[in-house]
Amino acid sequence: MKVGDLVRAFKSSRGAGKVGVVVKLFEKKIWRTEVLGKGVNWNKIDPEPVADVMIAGRVVPIPLTDLEIVGEGG
Repeated sequence: MKVGDLVRAFKSSRGAGKVGVVVKLFEKKIWRTEVLGKGVNWNKIDPEPVADVMIAGRVVPIPLTDLEIVGEGG
């Protein structure tokens, strides 16, 4: 995945089912309560790859595991 790719968000991400354009790639720690529970402990997890995706005029950070490429950017 790279900046400019057209992607679709799936799973339980904030943009689920919508298509957008990747505008930035970075890493960030994400606490997944459905797996790790409610008690947040940032020392237990490592950063994971995330994309800022432009969807309907808004930029939304979405983990790469929650995205699928539907078209490659130029």
